Amino acid sequence: MFFGRTETELINEQITNQSTVTNEYIIKKLIEQHDTTEMQEGVRYYFNQNDILSREQYYWKDGQRIKDETKPNHRIPSGWHKLLVDQKVSYVAGNPVTITSDDKEFAKRLNEYFNEDFDDDLSELVKNASNKGVEYLHPFIDENGLFDYIIIPAEQVIPIYEGKRKQKLQAVVRYYYVNRDLDSNKQVIRAEWWDTKQVTYYIQGDTGEFVLDTFEDTNPESHFTYKKMGYGWERVPFIPFRNNEEEKSDLIFYKKLIDAYDRTRSDAQNNLEEIQSLIYVLKGYEGANLAEFMENLRYYKAIKVGEDGGVDTNTAELPIVTVKEILGLTEEDIIAFGMGVNPKQDAFGANPTGVALQFLYSLLDMKSSQLERKFTKALKQFVWFFTEHLSISESKQYNPETATFTFNNAMIFNETEQINNAVMSGGSPSEETALANHPWVTNVQDELKKKQQEIDRIDLDVEGDDDESTEEI
Repeated sequence: MFFGRTETELINEQITNQSTVTNEYIIKKLIEQHDTTEMQEGVRYYFNQNDILSREQYYWKDGQRIKDETKPNHRIPSGWHKLLVDQKVSYVAGNPVTITSDDKEFAKRLNEYFNEDFDDDLSELVKNASNKGVEYLHPFIDENGLFDYIIIPAEQVIPIYEGKRKQKLQAVVRYYYVNRDLDSNKQVIRAEWWDTKQVTYYIQGDTGEFVLDTFEDTNPESHFTYKKMGYGWERVPFIPFRNNEEEKSDLIFYKKLIDAYDRTRSDAQNNLEEIQSLIYVLKGYEGANLAEFMENLRYYKAIKVGEDGGVDTNTAELPIVTVKEILGLTEEDIIAFGMGVNPKQDAFGANPTGVALQFLYSLLDMKSSQLERKFTKALKQFVWFFTEHLSISESKQYNPETATFTFNNAMIFNETEQINNAVMSGGSPSEETALANHPWVTNVQDELKKKQQEIDRIDLDVEGDDDESTEEI
């Protein structure tokens, strides 16, 4: 079967072939086609704004569907998506990423820059990429000539790649809404066209077309200015941090299961509220209507019935066991297809071994590995911009390819078992390796220094005791 090329692919081809098509036309077409529905959906479910919140109750009358304002309509959203995403964030970025390099001076510079603030931002990137499928990092040089970066929401970014493999960025269109002028609340789109050398600013006109933004003193302008000189990075300064190869949100793999869970839970609450403890079955009732019956029953504690009449009662019960079974099965599917860790897991007992815990975390580890591979490539690109800045500002030449990033996955472990293993293996691996696997040690080098200081103090105490013994003799 032959599928025709999309308009976006045609536009990219025109750009690559240096066609006469204008940037203004391309920007307008790309923004019109930019569908962020799945991205917004992932963010919405993360903040527990599930589809169930918009559900209405209806009934049919005379062939027409009418909204029912009287029936109970509980809308109970579940936080499964947030749970699964937060598990992933904690697992991938709960511990700082280890950065190393064969060049010790370069490794020192990297670790000075990639500090606690970056670790915090990395957690945000993992969360946002899991919700949206991708998130972008924009490196820049600030007004003081210092290297910096900012996270750009993926909803604002339209990448334009060379070729179909999407390996090299040719340009990026970033767009967002601004006020048309200071005296008006009218919102229009402002767009930025970034290529490998400069950025050009556009604003949406009254007719919907895009024109150059005349409020910019220099338009287009260089990527950044250093010592009054304009520079271009020679690369488009936007780095995609992908969740997976397809840039898809985690939510798409289990959204319908979450919706089914929400419906079942909400329906159970509705049914519980609607079910009466007693249903009266009337025979030969002499009253005028049911309202009179309930009033007589309430006030007089008695009712009048005709010959052969009477009142029977039936009870209605909610099939709670069935509801619990359905919710339990749906929950298991959400955890399985969401590739997470079941917080209610008790199959391994109160004190599971390391092998059992590894099995428990196997799905989460598999899912996280996809993101870690994509993030490692993105971090390598980010280091390239960092080294370019150092070469300009300090004339320092470092090879960004020597930088290595290691994600230190955070998982629950059997502390007693790990301590015993570290102690019992003291004669096999080096002391440094044993300390690195000890759960109480966060900084191996600091721990080695502390141990050496303890040894030195003991040696001093022993020498002091020997001196006193000599004097007595």
